[in-house]
Order: sequence, then structure tokens, then C-alpha cells
Amino acid sequence: MSYRMIAVEHKGPVAWVTLMRADALNALTVEMCNELCDALSLLDADDAVRVIVITGSGRAFCAGADLKNMLAGLAGDEAGRSERIAAFVDGIADGVERIRAVGKPVIAAVNGITMAGGLEIAMACDIVVASREARIGDGHANFGVFPGAGSAAVLPRRVGPHFAKLMLFSGEPMSADDCLAMGLVQRVVPGDGLAAEVQRLAESIAAKSPLLLRRMKRTVADALDQPESAALRLERAVFHVHKQSKDFEAGLTAFSERRKPVFQGR
Repeated sequence: MSYRMIAVEHKGPVAWVTLMRADALNALTVEMCNELCDALSLLDADDAVRVIVITGSGRAFCAGADLKNMLAGLAGDEAGRSERIAAFVDGIADGVERIRAVGKPVIAAVNGITMAGGLEIAMACDIVVASREARIGDGHANFGVFPGAGSAAVLPRRVGPHFAKLMLFSGEPMSADDCLAMGLVQRVVPGDGLAAEVQRLAESIAAKSPLLLRRMKRTVADALDQPESAALRLERAVFHVHKQSKDFEAGLTAFSERRKPVFQGR
């Protein structure tokens, strides 16, 4: 895989996808999101890849949409301005949605500045591990722009409506530790240890049954939209399907024999 705006690196069963516009704080363009969609589709279909990590180059994870370049390209086209902007936002939203659609575990390694679209990318991942030096916020309100990829719809589900409105209304970045306390971030580590800690976590997850992880991920997502009683019935139904898998049997056999299981994903 060869791309202009992202880089893909395989480290054993873990694939690292890095946003590569460090000079622009990894601000999002439609081209970058298209590349991200393509890479994620290929990695999701690759049985050798068990976990995907998304991170940024330089001092930012992602500062949001590249409005500066987008608006410069619209100079003299006031008539089509709103439609072009809408298409731009839709392209970014498609990229964020593709992250959510990945069946494998996806970890955000938040290495630095994370605003607006960057926050939406992080929230689309399953686990967020942040550098202690990271600063995370929304920022849409600073420029009168309404979110289009999850800040208004998903953020309240992560941190509750009041913390969400604090982030949305103020537009101010927050520390990684504050985000950890709110539940937006699951782990905070020193910046110089971020890559190693995320790789360690990813390898630990990669050792689990990929079939089980896909089913767990899907069930968690589906159960969130249902009453608890229905969610419990869904969990039980998935269990009865999963108990017929070879990975289920491999895990029980390994437990009985006091050894680590070897899972094949079926």
C-alpha cells in the first residue's frame, strides 16, 4: 500500500496507520480521508492483521478539517460555496464512519493536538490511549461550524451531555488527564512511551480470538441502542452462535491443558 497523506506500517499482527501531514497538524482533506478509507478496507480484510492503530505524525494527532486550503480553493466561487463545503464535510464524515465500520479492534494513539475532526476520529476508535502532553477538544464553535462527523451526536454518549456541552460550547482543548477522568480517554501515558504502550496493548488484544473480538465489538455497538433486557437477550443469542466456533473449543481446551490458546478466527 502506497499513499501520499498516510503511511501504513505492519508490526507483527498490528497495523499502524499514521496521518502524514505534520506541517499542517495532520488536518484532514478529502484525499486523506479517501486514503484512510482504502487502507482500512484492505487492513480489515487482511487476516494477518488483528489490530489497527491510528496515530499522527509530528506534534498533532489531527487538528481537524483543513478549512484553510479548502476555502482558498473556493475563492471566486461564492455561488457554489455552501455545496462544496457540504461535500467536503461529507467526505470527512465518510472517513470517520469507515473507522467505525472496521470489524477489528481499532486503537487511537493520540500523540498531540486533537481538535474537531481529530476528536471525531478518536471517538470512532474502540480504545483511546493518549500522551500526557496531548490536548483534546472540539473547536467547531470557535469558527461557527456545525460538526458533521460525531462531535454533537457521539460525544454526549462518551462523556455525558454536560461535559459534552462544555467541550462543544467552549471550543477549548482539555488535558489528557481531564479527558481520562471524563471517560473520553481510556489510558494516559508519558509521550515518549506512547508507541510502546499502544503496541504492547495491541499485541495483547491481537492474541485473542479475532472471531470473538469481532462479535464482541458488534454486540457492544448493537446493545447500546437497546434496553438492557433486549441487550441481554442479544448477548445470549450471540453466545449460542459463538459456542459452535472452533475458537471457542480451542480456548476451553487450552484452559483445561493449562496453556495459551492458539486462535484461528473461525
